[in-house]
Amino acid sequence: MITAEQLKEAKDRVEALNRYLDIDAKKIQLEEEQLRTQAPGFWDDAKKAEEQMKKVKSLEKWIEGYKEVKTLVDELELAFDFYKEEMVTEQEVDEAYAKTIETVEALELKNMLRQEEDPMSCVLKINSGAGGTESQDWASMLMRMYMRYAEAQGYKVTISNLQDGDEAGIKTVTMEVEGDYAYGYLKSENGVHRLVRVSPYNAQGKRMTSFASVFVTPLVDDTIEVYVKDIDTENHKVSLGYKKAEDNPWEQLKNNYPIGSTFHAPVVSLTKFGAFVRILPGVDGLVHISEISNDRVEKVSDALKVGDMVDVKLLDVDFDKKRISLSMKALLNDDAE
Repeated sequence: MITAEQLKEAKDRVEALNRYLDIDAKKIQLEEEQLRTQAPGFWDDAKKAEEQMKKVKSLEKWIEGYKEVKTLVDELELAFDFYKEEMVTEQEVDEAYAKTIETVEALELKNMLRQEEDPMSCVLKINSGAGGTESQDWASMLMRMYMRYAEAQGYKVTISNLQDGDEAGIKTVTMEVEGDYAYGYLKSENGVHRLVRVSPYNAQGKRMTSFASVFVTPLVDDTIEVYVKDIDTENHKVSLGYKKAEDNPWEQLKNNYPIGSTFHAPVVSLTKFGAFVRILPGVDGLVHISEISNDRVEKVSDALKVGDMVDVKLLDVDFDKKRISLSMKALLNDDAE
């Protein structure tokens, strides 16, 4: 059975989402964008009209997503009160709590996908590594896993290239995954995946290690403007960049915010290492746990919540690795002086 503290935490998380998503402003913006779709001649330019409708649908999804979590937490609070009156069972309350937390966490995760390319579809490529048939079978398992995931998310999957293995599995496959935030949700799959198991393809029943690499790239449309920075014809490589330097938030940081700059910014995620704070759109910095915790605070989540607005100071920036260190204590020390 959930406790009153757990109920309060769920309500606080929903309230934090309301503040950080700025739902009231989104509702006003939605009305304005819908009025634009009613203008005479709106459909004369099909491409422009399509972009406008995407904007409207995006706002509607954020508002509906928040409405859903707000409704769930209200129902949870009602179920908690009904349990005291013995009108619902303990199991029903626990099920309502589990559903509420799952939905809140899904919206919080989506809220963190704020890079320009995150809402896009993606191309996912799997290559089998060293290990022969065993690795090819592992690559096939990964392909089926990603296809099932895409199906569960309502995404459309198109296989553009598939090379079967010699005995079983696949050597390589390229899939196009179409749907909202497909790249944002799948980009963390980039890298080498390893499987250790007793191989069904080994006559001696030995335990074997297999590898397969996964590459996920956004299916970029014409909403992001880039230019060719450099062409390496010898190695068949092309370097791209933002069409305008001022469109790159990291360039904005480099040009306008020197070390020591201060920000009043929202907390976007909490980890065991500290809290990530969004100082510019698409640019997050880490406030290390040592900056937050003390003798009374053992965990970051005991001191901060996602959506909290905090004052931080820019300590260090590694532009190559896109890493930023922020401080809360330094700001307090400045005030004390």
